[in-house]
Amino acid sequence: MSAARTLAIIALLSISSHLPASEKIKLRLSFDAPATDQRAIALTEEFGPRVLPFADFEPHWNSSLFRQGTELIAIARGNLDMTVTSAQQLAEFIPIFSIFTAGYIHRDAAHQVRVFNDPLMLPFKEQAQQILGVKLLAVMYLGRRQLNLRTEEKILSPSDLRGIKLRMPSSETWQFLGRALGASPTPMAFSEVYTALQTGAIDGQDNPLPTVVNSRFYEVTKQLILTSHIVDLNYIAISMKTWDKLTERQQNTIEHAAFAAAAFGRKEQLELEKDLIGYLRNQGLKIYEPDLQAFREEVQQAYESSDYASNWPKGLLERINAL
Repeated sequence: MSAARTLAIIALLSISSHLPASEKIKLRLSFDAPATDQRAIALTEEFGPRVLPFADFEPHWNSSLFRQGTELIAIARGNLDMTVTSAQQLAEFIPIFSIFTAGYIHRDAAHQVRVFNDPLMLPFKEQAQQILGVKLLAVMYLGRRQLNLRTEEKILSPSDLRGIKLRMPSSETWQFLGRALGASPTPMAFSEVYTALQTGAIDGQDNPLPTVVNSRFYEVTKQLILTSHIVDLNYIAISMKTWDKLTERQQNTIEHAAFAAAAFGRKEQLELEKDLIGYLRNQGLKIYEPDLQAFREEVQQAYESSDYASNWPKGLLERINAL
């Protein structure tokens, strides 16, 4: 931690020490990630200290307070103050959020931020408030999913993936994405992927780079194609019941704290991905970027002609692309 950040936190602690405990609010957050996750670290190191003058930030990791997938319901019922949620979870209650679960919606981490801050997000944020009683504070960058193959043929466009047996999670949304990419998606439990790559039962798998390294998939694959077909995200969210109890100054502080935490986590995750590319090259993997425009057009066309797009407001995809 830098000297400047240390002094800032000491100053905040000094201010908060003069406030009676009864005047401070409690912000309980429930999240399924471990305390070592970049998002958890960002919230602990950036969000918590910034709200300390008026709030006790109380995070609960590893779904230790509420079971994974029930956090939004807990907020709606008034039993929880904050969570970190996904577009997939929000889409279960608000169908238009499904657009952010599709392939090639976000181009990179910076594009995620532009989309979140653009007026086009207002209907999404308003529905989250009206239907779930949840205010979305900031968008957190989770990472990019890449193609990791045991085959040697170079992949430059979706047509090059024809016949490639690509392991994808078993849900229909993931299987659809595999087909849209041009591959032959194969449902398979994650625990079986390493052996399946080793024996040739599958030709490849898709995951963010940390997973490729942590699961040692580089030992049984030959190339990494930087398709970035999913630029995954989370949202820092707060209960509207809690939000409405705050003063305008406190609300501004919480919003700025959420943006700071998201920016911190984004920077750390991008640096990690950059370091891992170098590491995987040293492990012998060929790493290159294909024709991303060809992939983007093919995948978006597949989604636009599918049932998934029926819930998307007309022209929304074009507005997102234009950013």
